[in-house]
Amino acid sequence: MRFKFSRKFYLSLGLCLLSVLSTVVLNSCSQNLVKADSTQPEVSIVAPSSKIAQASDAYKVIDEARQYRYTVQGNEILDAANLPKAKVNFNQADLLTTLVNTRKYYQEHSSADPDVLRPGLLATQGVTVDDTLKTLDFMITVLQEDISNGRPTRLQNPDFINKNFRVIKWTAHNPKKPAQKQVRLTKYAVFTHPGSRTKTSAFSIPIYSLKDEFASDKFYTKYTKQDVLSGIYEPGGKEHGKVQPLAYLTRQGLEEALMEGTVLINFPDGTSGYFNVDRSNEIAFVKGVNPRNQKRYWYFRKVDAIKGYGYKIGAKISIKPGVTFAGDVLNIGLGRMIVLDSGKGNNRRLRMAVIADTGGAFLPSLYQLDYLSGVFKSKGDFQDYIRTLPEFANAYILVKK
Repeated sequence: MRFKFSRKFYLSLGLCLLSVLSTVVLNSCSQNLVKADSTQPEVSIVAPSSKIAQASDAYKVIDEARQYRYTVQGNEILDAANLPKAKVNFNQADLLTTLVNTRKYYQEHSSADPDVLRPGLLATQGVTVDDTLKTLDFMITVLQEDISNGRPTRLQNPDFINKNFRVIKWTAHNPKKPAQKQVRLTKYAVFTHPGSRTKTSAFSIPIYSLKDEFASDKFYTKYTKQDVLSGIYEPGGKEHGKVQPLAYLTRQGLEEALMEGTVLINFPDGTSGYFNVDRSNEIAFVKGVNPRNQKRYWYFRKVDAIKGYGYKIGAKISIKPGVTFAGDVLNIGLGRMIVLDSGKGNNRRLRMAVIADTGGAFLPSLYQLDYLSGVFKSKGDFQDYIRTLPEFANAYILVKK
């Protein structure tokens, strides 16, 4: 029996045979290429897909203990953008001081503090720690030139920034509030407090410094804040002699010092001094718990300025209010330049500051920054000032091109 096939049938058959033949040839060539250099690793070529693109953009978020918490997709948080057309506000001299001190920290302490060498979330955008250092160096140079010439710095000009920097929009990622898109701006400050160098009826709560000869065995990590307040370091206490009282405050003064990290104490003789947190008892800060009930406790040291991030007290960065953010150093990174955009129209305001401080409340946090607002005499003065600041803002990270 004979079959009659159409021209369309023969054309389809030919195409099928050609496809099979092409596959055979390609496979043969691929095998020969691998054999031609047996020292080369075997490479698998996989067709691109949206799932693979997302996997390469994945970032594993870690907490204060450097433990894995969850995975995010970098391209859902970070994206290319341009700064809006508005003046960027900051104090030039204060920003320069803080940038110089942050850059110096990298130079002098990065070998002892590998945390600052983590590229963090920005690695998903191809940003390295070296890019951060180049950004700091460039900004320092520009500020020095502009200040020495007595002119407003070019870093306040959005056109200059858009031309010289990659501007990366940071969309907040808050696992508990998925609808949050803007970065939350909390505020902290240094408060001046009356105090005493000796215990009195008015100032009865000490802030302690660890004595170096006893601190190495980390005995202090066994005790909560409540243990300390119960008198374990006082005469008759089981750990008496292992710490040194630096000054005495009210209970409220202690809580504020623990929360803010730095306190400026005014003494009856007219002198004053900055005191900064040194080492904690390594008990995590618990979000949502009343500060007085927190078990976390800090030991202090006397310092010569407001101090920010640092792996030990002698290395902490000297920072200035108005140009410093406390943030997630492990996941966002030390020295990252941030511009916040809030308000609209004539009320629009851009604020530039650098991440040069951190805290347990920000580890991890891909949705919040804490703004060092200033030095205040009272909570009331502080509250009056921060009412002028936004609670949420669009955030941009600047990286030198």
